[in-house]
Amino acid sequence: MQAGDVAYLAWSDYVGMLRCRGVPLSEIKSRMAHGLGWAVAGQALTPFDDIAPNPWGPMLEVRQVPVPETETRLAIWADTPPLHFFLCNSLLADGSPWDCCTRSFMTHALADFEQETGLRFMAAFEHEFLLRGETLKPTTPFSMTAMRLVPQFIADLANALTQAGVQPETIEPEYGIGQYEISTAPAVGAMAGDRCIITREVIREVARHHGLQASFTPKPAPDAVGNGAHVHFSFVDKAGGNGSYDPKGTGGAAAVAQKFIAGVVRYMPAICALVAPSPVSYFRLGPHHWSCGYASFGIQNREAAVRICPSPERDPAKQGKAFNMELRAPDATASPYMVIGALVRAGLEGIRQNLPLPAAIDRDPSELSDSERAQLGIKPLPGSLGEALDLLDAEPAVKGWMSPTFYDSYVAVKRKEIEMFAGTDPRDICRRYQDAY
Repeated sequence: MQAGDVAYLAWSDYVGMLRCRGVPLSEIKSRMAHGLGWAVAGQALTPFDDIAPNPWGPMLEVRQVPVPETETRLAIWADTPPLHFFLCNSLLADGSPWDCCTRSFMTHALADFEQETGLRFMAAFEHEFLLRGETLKPTTPFSMTAMRLVPQFIADLANALTQAGVQPETIEPEYGIGQYEISTAPAVGAMAGDRCIITREVIREVARHHGLQASFTPKPAPDAVGNGAHVHFSFVDKAGGNGSYDPKGTGGAAAVAQKFIAGVVRYMPAICALVAPSPVSYFRLGPHHWSCGYASFGIQNREAAVRICPSPERDPAKQGKAFNMELRAPDATASPYMVIGALVRAGLEGIRQNLPLPAAIDRDPSELSDSERAQLGIKPLPGSLGEALDLLDAEPAVKGWMSPTFYDSYVAVKRKEIEMFAGTDPRDICRRYQDAY
């Protein structure tokens, strides 16, 4: 540690931005108990320099209190000060969670899931992003050349992710020009959301050091390849095994996992407002994009909103370890905390209601006729953020996952985003979000 080092106290807000305040690193110990104050009207910020109408005004303040296990420090380059930050819970003066804290939204859902099922939730996000820079040249997707154009960036990224403790698993070129994908090992409980945020910030930091910009926007241009933030998830039982796996179940899914999937599919149209929550999200979300356009279930079907990813293991004794499920609608304009919270809440509804597993489809749902989709109970996902918010408002169960203040203030921010871009050329919308994310 050097004199002048700064530690950031950071939190993820309604629009998935990591807001922060900094303190001298020498003072961080004194801030661990009570953090730093923050005017909660900041929760009404859009991703830009606009603020939505909100119930707080200048009065209410919460404490952004560091979560010790999220401490992240990167000290890799001699010519760049370390990146040192903690993720925070937003707490009231009495130490109780603020009802509009996105991290608490997630942790309360996780606690309810464990209490009601005896299982712990485990998840990992895929991180698709675009690199931009004056020296970068277009090249062939999925190619070795795409990796070797930026070899030092790739090497530093692997080093930084390892130092950050997020356990990188793959770094690969993707389909889009300048697009890459990072996957990390899954984490249990709240750390799944924390690890997602840490990973994105590490990617951005390494890109900055190399004079590049990493953008996680869902769509850099209307006709460009999009970036998703798919979530792979499973359950951990008390013995440490995969509680979502049963070799006798459909696709290998245990009964509890089948009900969980059914709940997610049932509430998928409404939770789009929470997991694909920006105007630009709906340039990506739709048929033929390998993202999904319908609330559907499949096995190894990348056009299904929820899919089972069977284990590649041939040894029956090992098959359960790699079995997982995937939610494909989310993108990085959503707070990872809200994505996990919404996913877990929807799955819990399926368990509570004992919903049957939907029929697995083996093709793009858009290729089915209207009558075939109706027979299978497959509903279209919203085609715009406005439609998504209307579907959210029409679903009392989903609204009930949030306090009235959380719900009203969140919707106000999202309506503000819609208002800001009314009548705007889609290309300009994409550019704005590419710069913001």
